Amino acid sequence: MKQDLNLGVVLVVDDYPLNLKLLCASLSRVKYKVLVAQTGESALEIAVSQQPDLILLDIRMPEMDGYEVCRQLKASPVTRDIPVIFMTALSETDNKVKGLKLGAADYITKPIHPEEAISRIKTHLSVRRLTLLLEEQIQYLQQEINRRKQVEEQLRQVNTLLEQRVEERTTELLAVNTQLKQEIQHRHEIEEALIQEKELAQITLESIGDGVITTDERGKIDYLNPIAEQLTGWKNEAVRGQSLSKVFTIINETTREPLGNPVQRVFSQVDTVHVSHHTLLISRDGTEYAIEDSAAPIQDRQGQIQGVVVVFRDVTQSRLLSRQLSWQASHDHLTGLLNRQAFEQKIQAAITSIQTEEQQYIFCFLDLDKFKQVNDSCGHPAGDELLRQVTALLQTRVRAADCLARLGGDEFGLLLHGCSLGDGQEVAETVRKLIQDFRFNWEDKVFSIGVSIGLVKIDADTSNVASVFGAADAACYAAKARGRNCIHVYQIEDRELIQRQQERQWIKEIDRALSENRFHLYAQKIIPLQEMKNPREYYEVLLRLVDEAGNIVPPMAFLPTAERYDLMIKIDQWVVQNFLEYYQQLNNHLYMINLSESSIKNQEFIEFLKVKLTSNKIPNQTLCFEIPETVAIASLSQTIEFTQTLKQLGCSCAIDHFGGGMSSLTYLKHISLDYLKIDGSFVKEIHRNQVEYAVVESVNKIGHAMGVKTIAEFIEQDTSIELLREIGVDFAQGYGINQPQPLRWGDGEMGR
Repeated sequence: MKQDLNLGVVLVVDDYPLNLKLLCASLSRVKYKVLVAQTGESALEIAVSQQPDLILLDIRMPEMDGYEVCRQLKASPVTRDIPVIFMTALSETDNKVKGLKLGAADYITKPIHPEEAISRIKTHLSVRRLTLLLEEQIQYLQQEINRRKQVEEQLRQVNTLLEQRVEERTTELLAVNTQLKQEIQHRHEIEEALIQEKELAQITLESIGDGVITTDERGKIDYLNPIAEQLTGWKNEAVRGQSLSKVFTIINETTREPLGNPVQRVFSQVDTVHVSHHTLLISRDGTEYAIEDSAAPIQDRQGQIQGVVVVFRDVTQSRLLSRQLSWQASHDHLTGLLNRQAFEQKIQAAITSIQTEEQQYIFCFLDLDKFKQVNDSCGHPAGDELLRQVTALLQTRVRAADCLARLGGDEFGLLLHGCSLGDGQEVAETVRKLIQDFRFNWEDKVFSIGVSIGLVKIDADTSNVASVFGAADAACYAAKARGRNCIHVYQIEDRELIQRQQERQWIKEIDRALSENRFHLYAQKIIPLQEMKNPREYYEVLLRLVDEAGNIVPPMAFLPTAERYDLMIKIDQWVVQNFLEYYQQLNNHLYMINLSESSIKNQEFIEFLKVKLTSNKIPNQTLCFEIPETVAIASLSQTIEFTQTLKQLGCSCAIDHFGGGMSSLTYLKHISLDYLKIDGSFVKEIHRNQVEYAVVESVNKIGHAMGVKTIAEFIEQDTSIELLREIGVDFAQGYGINQPQPLRWGDGEMGR
């Protein structure tokens, strides 16, 4: 709809130009926009494309007359509503009726009077506009009616829903009201709890043993608790709003250099920070406190720093105690000197420095002479006092660069730094004379003592601390062997002394192992090679030593020393005693136990064995004792007597390592034997040496001729087992068959 009802677009269709010109001029004069067409086809095209408000259509036109144009206009949904006024010179009523039936709105009879035409055009345009307006109103009213019906239906549904929702909401509100009351009550309880928690936190801050300082977001002090006030010397009210550095002055305990402000570090790192373990706090009056502290950011929910909390504690006493414990761990409590462990570290440092620097070190191993005489005659207090006085005496001759230590008992170590061997000997001689001239007074007695000193040069060839101590100990031992109170410089020739000293160490180790129960029993299985009438399991009991570090020590490392220094009887007694305790849990197996020459010749051991075997009620033929062939030959009469005793006690006997001595066989007929154990030196070569094969075969025949069983030792190859079975040997044992397993108390089985 146009905004101006007097204006419009009029399409004039006429094939006569003069008519077109007249109508265009008249219509344009009254502000109509005029479109013209001279044929029916062009009129249809313009009507479709331009959609004028009204069409003046001439009836008589060539090719397509006005009636056909009108019919096509009314047939098109695009143009059917455009009013059409026919222009015609025909006045017959039939022609007019025909036009009106086709949908024309009116007729104008030619000749056309412009005023009449304009008047009719205005009338029909007004009618069309009113019609369009009315249609729009009707359509609007219909839409409004439909909308209202929908609204009424929606209102009805909504009303029903609202009634339902009101009922539900009422129920919900009642529930919410109840919940709200509960939440309000809970909130009051939480607020009360928060108040109590805040009060508790405040009480805690005021009563804990740590100092606490809090700051705001600018790093200005907000709060000091009482401990912080005590340690800093400042009151909370006096420093609120001040910088932390004014109150919290900290320095490095070692360098005395000031340490940074922990609050500023927190602001820069946005994380918890800790100060050095060597931190001192300087209080307002200058008192120094050793402290440990940390500073952490106080952040809101968005992670923004709202301040910093600094927590610190006075660790002056604990740090002092730590230093004391550290000192005690590295020093001898009696003399105040370094102990052996700390001194060994000094030796190691010396060995290391020689590899990179041109340094010279001399180690003096000092062992006091006649100390035992003082200790035994006057008691331990006198011995302790003597050690303290000797320490004081030695300290008068020790340079600051040197290191003096008590190594244990009456032994001292002196490490000379930057010292040649010649200079070291002079120092050692000075020390020797100093102690020689010293007199120890105790109550009414006066003692003179001496010192044996072993010297070792530490140079680039020195391998480790153990070798240094071994050499020094050996040199000191040599000094004592020369008559005591003298000096011996370690030489290569002193290796025999080192061996003796190592043996001395093994003696001590064996004694300690016996007293500390650090020996362990193992068992190695012995397998049958031939069919047996009464099958049973056979084992040889073996001995292992566990050193102080927990390492397993094989027997050949300590047994030679034990045999040389008459310790085997003690060891054999330990083995028998402990095995018999274990034996009570075992099944009817046969166990073979090795005995030494010292034990079978010792009457006390034999009596011990009788008592133990009798009291434990050992079943017959379940225990077998092994005697080495060399022992049997060297102590034949004792061996014969011992084996007879074993038989009386229900035990069997075996000769171990038989054939190794290549001795006469005549002694065998005098010994009550049950088993011959063929020496492993023959057995392990039988698969590639015919002579060894023949020896084993011969020994086996001898054993069987005597009515004893044979056992081959040291089996390492499967081929050896087959050959031994072929020879007819009864049993075999060795690492190629079975590894020794520890005997475990409690279940009567070998450990796996």
